[in-house]
Amino acid sequence: MRYVFNPITLQYEVREEPRYTRYVRTVLTIAVAAGLCVLYFWLYTSVLGWDLPKTARLKKENARWQSKIAVAERQMDIMEETLEGIEERDDNVYRSIFGMNVIPAEVKAAKQDPQADPLISRLNSLTKRAYVQSMALDEVYGIAVNAGDMVSHIPAVPPILPKKGSFHVASPFGYRTDPVYGGTRFHAGQDLAADVGYPVYVTGDGVVEKVEYSFTGYGNEIVIDHGFGYKTRYAHLSRIDVAKGMKVLRGDQIGAVGRTGKATGPHLHYEVLYKGNAINPYSFMNLDMTVEEYIAMITRRREESGPKTKSTLELLKGHGR
Repeated sequence: MRYVFNPITLQYEVREEPRYTRYVRTVLTIAVAAGLCVLYFWLYTSVLGWDLPKTARLKKENARWQSKIAVAERQMDIMEETLEGIEERDDNVYRSIFGMNVIPAEVKAAKQDPQADPLISRLNSLTKRAYVQSMALDEVYGIAVNAGDMVSHIPAVPPILPKKGSFHVASPFGYRTDPVYGGTRFHAGQDLAADVGYPVYVTGDGVVEKVEYSFTGYGNEIVIDHGFGYKTRYAHLSRIDVAKGMKVLRGDQIGAVGRTGKATGPHLHYEVLYKGNAINPYSFMNLDMTVEEYIAMITRRREESGPKTKSTLELLKGHGR
């Protein structure tokens, strides 16, 4: 129902309208309002190129997080570069100095999870590498604490008393003609010919790793583990005076020259091994040193190590007379 002014009667008259008219008017009003809203959004986003308030807020929040991620990635780049530098120094300097094996790359690397977030996966990898490197440096530190002993452990004197006329170099390190089988073969040590029974001394502090009695090959043989990557072998011995597991000091008598195993005459076969590779023993000894100099080196080492039996020293001095 609505009131309509009648110009003839000059009065407002009641006019009844169909009920559906109100529904139509409501629908039209809603449609027009919706159209205006659509037009507003279209003008706001497409024509003016502006973002809706919620979109703008989300974009701003996303930009803030992207900035934080960029900073985190840069920090991880710096940490990774620093860690790589530490790993390189550890492998090529620290471990090389102390004769330690490098840590395999597969031990350092973390297993990648293909479903994990790349940033999280990278962080996990860095965390594992840092942990492994920390343990590695702890290991180096433990050895470095005793680094003062390194000088006494490295083989640095001849394995026999260098008394003139008592020995001679029968076969040097390197390729030679095999005295038994013929043909050119690599000789991994140095042969020092001397009389059977001529004393053999350990050339550096260490632990007896191997004692073997044999009629072939090296014959009666001793291997000493000096630590720091170094080992020495004494072969063709007529007598062995030590047992596996014994600790020895430079200058301790460990056996005597013989001709056991594959030997054509009495001699000591002496090897120096570094990280499992044979190296020229001549680089670690001076066969031209005097007996007095030899005894002085052994005496000094014994004095540094504290009280110990002096039977070997007395024997040395006896040979020196």
